[in-house]
Amino acid sequence: MSVDGLGSGVRPSAATDGEDIDGESRLSDLLAVLAADKRRERIAIRDLLTALEDRALAALLFIFAFPNALPAPPGLSAVLGAPLIFLAAQLALGMRPWLPGMIANRSMARADFEAVVMRARPWLARGEALLAPRLGWMSTMPMERLVGIVCFLLAVVLFLPIPLGNMLPAFAICVMALGVLERDGLWIAAGLLFSVLSAGLVWGVVYALVKTALFLIAQIF
Repeated sequence: MSVDGLGSGVRPSAATDGEDIDGESRLSDLLAVLAADKRRERIAIRDLLTALEDRALAALLFIFAFPNALPAPPGLSAVLGAPLIFLAAQLALGMRPWLPGMIANRSMARADFEAVVMRARPWLARGEALLAPRLGWMSTMPMERLVGIVCFLLAVVLFLPIPLGNMLPAFAICVMALGVLERDGLWIAAGLLFSVLSAGLVWGVVYALVKTALFLIAQIF
């Protein structure tokens, strides 16, 4: 991933670059069409903002969280965790999706983006097949802000170098993001449950590390 330039920031708009995929309803289709657009040499985060428009906030939460939900090289959570923190804070505050230029202009080769999309699409498509608008009260604005707060806390945990502190929080963010995208209150509730499990796991790991460190210090001194 490289930076093509810096700008003042980006909000989603109905730009012509995104018009060819506006008719698609599923996130997996939107990403696949964008990845297959051979007119582009590179795909920038601003392209995703433009293509996804008003769905960009929840969609980008999923996109940045998904790689961390899979076995990944060390350090990936630190790279993708910062944008997740930024986006989750906006969801919590009820803001329109916006990213500063230094993030929005980051890009990757279209072929690399296509490889990532092809890896994620089968999993995403299976999840989308299970999604449906239901439990409407769980997808109201107050609940979306609660989801944003929970995602923010999980993103902070994901960003920190905590053993086993990335996959389960990232999975919880993915589930909640898809729930918000499709107004599926059942998935939002499931994501909140996974968040509690994530917090318990991370707390257990941190507690074990602290206890081990204190034991070693006591043995030395």
